Amino acid sequence: MTEVCFYNKACEISPALWKTCFPAPLEGYMWYNALEESKLEDQFQFLYGVVHSDGVAVAIAPAFVMNVPISQVVPQELLPIFNLLGKIIPSLLYQRTFFIGSPCSDEGTVGMIAGSDSYRILDFVQKNMSEKAKELNCPMFVWKDFPVSYNEGLSKIAVKHGLFKMVGFPGTHLHFKGDYLSSLKSSHRYNLKKKLRISKEKVTIETSFIQNPDTDTLDQIFALFRQTYEKATIRFENLNHLFFKNIAKSDNSYFTILRDQKNGEMLAFMLCFVFEKHLINKFIGLDYKRPKDWFLYFRLWEATLKYSSELDINSIQSGQTGYKPKLELGNKLIELTHYCRHSNPIINLIYKIFAAKVSWSTLEEDLAIHIKAHPTAL
Repeated sequence: MTEVCFYNKACEISPALWKTCFPAPLEGYMWYNALEESKLEDQFQFLYGVVHSDGVAVAIAPAFVMNVPISQVVPQELLPIFNLLGKIIPSLLYQRTFFIGSPCSDEGTVGMIAGSDSYRILDFVQKNMSEKAKELNCPMFVWKDFPVSYNEGLSKIAVKHGLFKMVGFPGTHLHFKGDYLSSLKSSHRYNLKKKLRISKEKVTIETSFIQNPDTDTLDQIFALFRQTYEKATIRFENLNHLFFKNIAKSDNSYFTILRDQKNGEMLAFMLCFVFEKHLINKFIGLDYKRPKDWFLYFRLWEATLKYSSELDINSIQSGQTGYKPKLELGNKLIELTHYCRHSNPIINLIYKIFAAKVSWSTLEEDLAIHIKAHPTAL
């Protein structure tokens, strides 16, 4: 017999089960607990489905509910109509959505113990989570950003339960052995060296790689994060100062920090999660008041590579969006897919038609340029 038990907090689930279902480098208990403890209730409602088979817990399916702004959902040609109707019916300006996955996490995961029947678990999660979505008054249901390892199972589930696929923003990954620079194509290697040389002529930077920053340092980190957040064209979540305070407590959290040697002012940071030989570049912050020819992003990358080498790390995951510099630095695109269904058949059909038109080239201009130059990347 198979059943799903729902929990509202990550701490209500056995630490041993978390460790088994979300082994490194998956973002497990420490990640979800930090999000929960950061008072983000105005944005997200978290819950977890634990799958039991014959009384034994075999999987954890993290999920969350979010009122997604309609501007991020509907086709651009339909947006003026929704904005007009929203003046009369404000609830039309957002769509209450049930997501399987996590906000801010690059890849959706249903963690399972080794040897589990993955299709059976995913199918059971679909049935039970869709019922929970109805209870929570969520007309939209989404498996968010799942990697190719789930494609076979979720494609079958999509057919069986009437979901449609939509291309997600790709993730980025860099695997390297030995000399990183020699792994880059010659043009990218030349451009990186040039940018680093120009930057070092303009400013002398001190770098550090720290854990558990003090209050003053954390304040500076968050200020730079906010600068970068305000510059972003695509925003899904709005993280607060408390989140950074909470996530900094994790044994896996490290901060690469750049400071101006002249006055000690912080110029940039990168929050990294380190799991054995794997590093996740999670969030960055840059001081955009500084001259562009300081190339702070590339100095940040150089410093993080240096510390990665010292820790014998050979794999870096850099997340979604901001693709131009990531591709220049040798990152490869990783396919991610959404599987979706709206409870209203007419709206579901509109979304399905729209989803069929979405590709990497339509998601972001930098991706379109890259795909045009490298058609096989698709």
